Amino acid sequence: MSALKIYNSLSRTKEVFTPITPGYVGMYVCGPTVYSDVHLGNCRTFISFDIIYRYLKYLGYKVRYVRNITDAGHLEGDRDEGDDKFSKKARLEQVEPMEIVQKYTLGFHEVMRLFNNQPPSIEPTATGHISEQIEMVKQILANGYAYEVDGTVYFDVEKYDREKPYGILTNRKMEDLLEGTRELGGQDEKRGRLDFALWIKAKPEHLMQWPSPWGMGFPGWHIECSAMSEKYLGKQFDIHGGGMDLAATHHTNEIAQSQACFHVSPANYWIHTNMLTVNGARMSKSAGNGFLPHELFTGNHPLLEKAYAPMTVRFFMLQTHYRSTLDFSNEALQAAEKGLKRLWDAYEIVESLEYGVQDLVDEALDQKCNDLVTEFDNSMNDDFNTAKVLAAMFELVPVINSFKTQQLSVGNIRPETFERLKQQFRVYLTDIFGLTSVKEGDNGLLDGVLELLIQIRKEARARKDFATSDKIRNELQQKGVILKDNKDGSVTWEVA
Repeated sequence: MSALKIYNSLSRTKEVFTPITPGYVGMYVCGPTVYSDVHLGNCRTFISFDIIYRYLKYLGYKVRYVRNITDAGHLEGDRDEGDDKFSKKARLEQVEPMEIVQKYTLGFHEVMRLFNNQPPSIEPTATGHISEQIEMVKQILANGYAYEVDGTVYFDVEKYDREKPYGILTNRKMEDLLEGTRELGGQDEKRGRLDFALWIKAKPEHLMQWPSPWGMGFPGWHIECSAMSEKYLGKQFDIHGGGMDLAATHHTNEIAQSQACFHVSPANYWIHTNMLTVNGARMSKSAGNGFLPHELFTGNHPLLEKAYAPMTVRFFMLQTHYRSTLDFSNEALQAAEKGLKRLWDAYEIVESLEYGVQDLVDEALDQKCNDLVTEFDNSMNDDFNTAKVLAAMFELVPVINSFKTQQLSVGNIRPETFERLKQQFRVYLTDIFGLTSVKEGDNGLLDGVLELLIQIRKEARARKDFATSDKIRNELQQKGVILKDNKDGSVTWEVA
């Protein structure tokens, strides 16, 4: 097997992966900010890292996968501007901020379940690690890389850059970064335009605030990941990942904070997933072409011709390398739907076949099968290239179909070749790629639709609209779906 090579955003080259501790991998991925539904761009990132997590375990590594939940301190601007999104949402909905957090965290977990993502080893929250963030800010201040102004603590970017290159992750020099940054305006308490908040003084009416040595406040967005990754993975770990949109600000600031605090760069390998587009245009809410996962699963979006099962969407994402732009269109999704069925049918055929008696071995065919199966590992070892693995799998489909129709005999290849093909087809399709059968994928679609109806019913009951609530329950029962209202307030369902 060839050595695993990973494209490192820090060096901008593919590097042979060498973990800090042999046999062990520490991986930190920036998780969702839970004040709204998880968007599809996030889903691509989390599916990509789910594949990486699965593959590292397949290689025999013990992996500690940490993915955080941002539930505090996230302002509307990357430069410490605007309202706190959690407080703003809580005020609009007239609820406690942690109700917002709970609602969208549960929604995020449900989407991950539908996509068949494995849960991370640890999923820490920002609000659960306030003390760690405060201690890190204190240390950065003590080391001379931060300053306090009236209860807010800022990181001194220009002082840091005189010792370490601040823009190392994006390969940008300080003068270029300053040219691209507007004047401070009302934020003249900062010494430099690029300085960012480590701790922010809270206004009296701010809903989420904690005591600190600098008064009541809340953490800046960037400090949480540095504090939590250090707690669970150490001052230096193997892999840090997230979407490419995080590289220029969030990950750049993480590197600076950790260097300033611990005097080492936090991660050896930085991995970034690329953006999503729709029919060639960048996906965004403002453009009206952004999809939420449940809109894909139900087809309830003006740009969608039909609903698409979670496994179809997952398979579609695997057809493009994680560092490449992924373009959504109805044609592409429908092609993925057919491709997944074709591949799964081949998998079921090969699972049903038994070797039997060896016939005259076709050396060329035997070599072809071995080479294509070898290509699975070789492609994944080339920076997790799922697209190339799928290409090799599809080249095996006609061979597998010929075994079924008996145009070829299984005995035309060696028994060890057949067993290797059978095992690796299964391992890659189900264990590494995390795909389930087309039928199960359809059940995943049913899950999404029913969860939506259950949520509508809950909202109707909260409004005391019992007529709508009873109608949903009764009509689902007539169609063979039984809802169960549990004592803890949850609702489960089963097919009669």
